[in-house]
Amino acid sequence: MSVELKDVTYIYSPGTAYEMYALEHVSMEIPDGQFVGVIGHTGSGKSTLVQHFNGLIRPTSGHVYYNGEDIWQEGYNLRELRSHVGLVFQYPEHQLFETDVLTDVCFGPTNQGLTPEECKERAREALKHVGLDESYYEKSPFELSGGQKRRVAIAGVLAMNPSFLILDEPTAGLDPKGRDEILDQLALLHETRGISVMLVSHSMEDIARYVERIIVMNKGHVAFDDTPKKVFSHYKELEQMGLAAPQMTYIMHALKERGMDVDVTATTVDEAKESILRALGRV
Repeated sequence: MSVELKDVTYIYSPGTAYEMYALEHVSMEIPDGQFVGVIGHTGSGKSTLVQHFNGLIRPTSGHVYYNGEDIWQEGYNLRELRSHVGLVFQYPEHQLFETDVLTDVCFGPTNQGLTPEECKERAREALKHVGLDESYYEKSPFELSGGQKRRVAIAGVLAMNPSFLILDEPTAGLDPKGRDEILDQLALLHETRGISVMLVSHSMEDIARYVERIIVMNKGHVAFDDTPKKVFSHYKELEQMGLAAPQMTYIMHALKERGMDVDVTATTVDEAKESILRALGRV
């Protein structure tokens, strides 16, 4: 399974004095099972981009394909598409509204036409995947911490059993512990379910640690689309876009400039540690 954008352009308020190009001739394909990161400065087109994948907005021109089918062709079932391509918005806990956690997570499967028992089974499995056990089922979502609310909201999308999960800044506003817990659960989910995951984030450390591919958006265009190591090797160009590489990138370049034979493509703490120890002859 794959999702593909082909020559997609999106214009806000076309034909008016407020006309603005949010995306210009963007093409990309997300294959089944890939963990992708999307980064870019505010206004770069990240959120507009991800809303095209499940048909929340229609391109001004160009095409969006899911498994080879144009999702905007006449008669295409967009509701079915959104069961397969789940989108979790920034601050998704604002979408919680039911009296208890289990009922809230059941909302999506119920709309898919499943029986009450099937909905509860899906909800229990989804809550388990995000690390919430039975002790949370009967609690009001509004009594939970910020990180727990975020997990419930993500579980609500997972319960619809998507094959492609998109998360727009899922850790925004969380403390470091809550952020790590959410991202670790997403990584585990990707590994155990084998679903495609697209993570939109401002945190270069998070992106470097979890994803296998990075798409860099800049002024409505794809500036880079490659592995983390190759993308962050362009850290000077990223700075010109208002972005930064992971802190490890700067540390390793600084060590290299001082004569230490280290791997400047190391982007995580573990990679940097191994490279430094090897340079010191301790491996």
